Amino acid sequence: MVAVWQLQDNSSVKLDAVLASCAAPDMTVKLEGGEFLMGSSAFYPEEAPEEKVSVLAFEIDNTEVTNREFKKFIDETNYITSAERSIELGFNENGSAVFDAATWSFVAGANWRNPDGPDTNIQGRDDDPVVQVSLEDAQAYAKWAGRRLPSEKEWEFAARGGLDGKAYTWGDEFKPEGKHLANTWQGHFPSMNTAEDGHMGRAPVGCFPANEFGLYDIIGNVWEWTEDPYYPDRRHAVEAGPDAKGFDPRQPDIEVGVIKGGSYLCAANFCARYRPAARHAQDTGLGTNHIGFRTAADIL
Repeated sequence: MVAVWQLQDNSSVKLDAVLASCAAPDMTVKLEGGEFLMGSSAFYPEEAPEEKVSVLAFEIDNTEVTNREFKKFIDETNYITSAERSIELGFNENGSAVFDAATWSFVAGANWRNPDGPDTNIQGRDDDPVVQVSLEDAQAYAKWAGRRLPSEKEWEFAARGGLDGKAYTWGDEFKPEGKHLANTWQGHFPSMNTAEDGHMGRAPVGCFPANEFGLYDIIGNVWEWTEDPYYPDRRHAVEAGPDAKGFDPRQPDIEVGVIKGGSYLCAANFCARYRPAARHAQDTGLGTNHIGFRTAADIL
């Protein structure tokens, strides 16, 4: 497998020519596709079965979409996100879900500009991943950019970086040689976060090493939307067809999509979904302060 980073001016650069640092270069990664081992039977039941599947060639962003990039989209289109029109969508107020003080709550005034509530903002955080975006918001951005969201299968192929059957994107040991390789929660969730990895919450993209395909923060930092509806058995999504709404028995009346990758709120004692095989059901109409996305495209 060969991964090439494509710059915005269509020039390319070898992976070893770019060093991982906060504020990673704005590139896409072209992947040849192929067969890989998807899923896991070692963790949560919805990750099974572990099976060989194949993907066609595609390209994917090397980082999560940032506040800077999302602002450009808003400025050019005047798009209004789901959180900014929650009343139209059936909520009592405009706002979104925020994790704070060890609990989740709906916070009036929370949106992509004020991700943790109306008293917060994104000033000086241009390189943070944008959050508080619904599936519709992420799809609108991708369409504006001439792209789309990755499928669950594409996302996992890219996240594995060619390392089939490994628990994490870098191997089977979570903290090799004592080094944190992703932005996660250290300590006992939700009562104590030691921030041993240097980040109490969201980190700018590119603060941790890229995987073997050159993707930053594919694990941890923020969850990422995929284009697929969620079913406890992921194989059902293909059978259900393109207009499927998804189904989660824990929230049976809500349209749900698949998010992947875990976030800075995932800890060893809770969630532990900072792995390529991990998947989670998310209300497609509701953003949170720990869900973002990256885009993909077909290679013709």
